[in-house]
Amino acid sequence: MSTNEIYIQRCLQLAAIGGGNVAPNPMVGAVLVTDDIIIGEGYHKKYGQPHAEPNAINSVQDKTLLKSATLYVNLEPCSHFGKTPPCAHLIVKSGIPRVVIGTLDPNPKVSGRGVKILQDAGIEVTVGVLEEACNELNKRFFIFQRAKRPYILLKWAQTKDGYIDKIRLSKEENPLQISNELTRQLTHKMRAENQAILVSTNTVILDNPSLTVRYWSGKNPMRIALDRQGRIPEDYLLMDGQHSTIIFTEKEKPNKENLRFINIKFDENVLDSLLKALFDNLIHSVLVEGGSKLLNSFIEKAYWDEAHIEVSEQEIGEGIAAPVLQQIPDSNIQIDGHTILRYKKK
Repeated sequence: MSTNEIYIQRCLQLAAIGGGNVAPNPMVGAVLVTDDIIIGEGYHKKYGQPHAEPNAINSVQDKTLLKSATLYVNLEPCSHFGKTPPCAHLIVKSGIPRVVIGTLDPNPKVSGRGVKILQDAGIEVTVGVLEEACNELNKRFFIFQRAKRPYILLKWAQTKDGYIDKIRLSKEENPLQISNELTRQLTHKMRAENQAILVSTNTVILDNPSLTVRYWSGKNPMRIALDRQGRIPEDYLLMDGQHSTIIFTEKEKPNKENLRFINIKFDENVLDSLLKALFDNLIHSVLVEGGSKLLNSFIEKAYWDEAHIEVSEQEIGEGIAAPVLQQIPDSNIQIDGHTILRYKKK
């Protein structure tokens, strides 16, 4: 691994610390090096707060060292005014002579402009170090910027013979328990890593889920449900106002604290309307947990980016059929007797 790669790798480590707190912004880490000695580090800690570059610059005790330093950052420094001033201008003002960037920013407000500001100021700029790893870290942000929709991660658990649940008619009937203690933790880890979680009306009515992070440390995702006819009872957990929640519906309902109702048409373009509304509300990643009809809708439209499928050793003979992906999994791992299949859309 080259010197540039070593320090960009450190940027990625720092950037990942901000995971779950910076969305819809990207995760960014920055390292300042003089004579092969790290003199400052920083990362983007929370949405609306200073970015990685100013945090790294401000961490340097002896500011005269900046005149001979190299700044390493996994994503191109921003060039526009948002909730914070442009980082590219601060870098120029600080007198840093060299900048090494992992990958360009896909945001059209930035892409290439941050680099141009640096180069026009006489700064030596290198771009494309550990680019694949940098893109992978911020895959949600990249899809959000390029496709103008959230990053979609499909997730379900199924039995060995291909069912996600037994047939149930009311919430008094307990759902089929497929996940075990360890795989349940993995599910809650995924919840913490994504900005929002989406479920269908029937899933809410039959399970009355809280959709929170309980078996992992991390931030609760925004809870999102489809409820065309306003069937979700007022006393359900999703309506409790304890966590940020959006209900998409055709009914007119007043918003409450932490509970918003957004009207969309439930026609053949319902997913397009849903994704546009999520994009307009700056939601850059969604974990889709069910039910089967909703998951199949995303698959049929090819509106997904990743899928994680848990397969247990159970066989129940009949029930609610699991969705099917027509491609080979990219990887599979064994967790306490269960197989986790991971897919990336081809």
